[in-house]
Amino acid sequence: MEQRDKPIGVFDSGLGGISVLRACVDLLPREDFLFFGDSAHAPYGEKSLAEVRRLTLAAVDHLLDQGVKGVVVACNTATSAAIHLLRQAHPDLPVIGIEPAVKPAAQAQESSSVLVMATPLTIREDKYQKLAAAFCHQANVISLPCPGLAEMVEQGLFDGPVVDAYLQDLFLPFRYCGVEYIVLGCTHYPFLRRAIARNFGRPVAIIDGSQGTARQLRRQLEAKGLLSQRAGRGTVTFQNSLPEKLAMSQTLFQMDY
Repeated sequence: MEQRDKPIGVFDSGLGGISVLRACVDLLPREDFLFFGDSAHAPYGEKSLAEVRRLTLAAVDHLLDQGVKGVVVACNTATSAAIHLLRQAHPDLPVIGIEPAVKPAAQAQESSSVLVMATPLTIREDKYQKLAAAFCHQANVISLPCPGLAEMVEQGLFDGPVVDAYLQDLFLPFRYCGVEYIVLGCTHYPFLRRAIARNFGRPVAIIDGSQGTARQLRRQLEAKGLLSQRAGRGTVTFQNSLPEKLAMSQTLFQMDY
């Protein structure tokens, strides 16, 4: 098999990265994709830095063992913790991470305050802190850790009284402080987009980084001559460290959110 016809590996700490996978498939429909979700060890966002790095490196090795031509780290926490280590270890491999979409939100003309929802570890890491600081002169960037929210998606909770109660408590201090954008800084959160919009209590723009990640993937593959030239659509294959999550992986991939 030619290198350009090999699959693209997409990795997440669980199921959330399927939101990024969707964006990549939409932009690059001719490519084959292999998605690996590490639900057995989810959530990453509340683990130690050393543990997240170990799990991320192991997951990428798992994808490389299956012959992928590039890797998308579709997890904000894993990107913050380990993307530099992956690029050092695999200098010739396209390795694309994801980061919260703070830049487009902060630079929007109507933006006064930007609320960034993310896991506790993502917010603690230097990578995110530098990103937020870079745009604090253009908008009031508010960092909001959301412990337990990614687990709701892992459990199949996308709406309902449990989700509503969590989000209403979370948002209560921020409804009247000029927030015009909510940035979804965890790839699990797009599946809660409708619940987030409803429970914030007033109209607000909600964005995430999946489209930017897909565009960066295309740029890197094109630069290395690795874009597939097949005529038809590619395939999408799901793997998970918890096999019982495979059915939910398909559901999320097809979900209207």
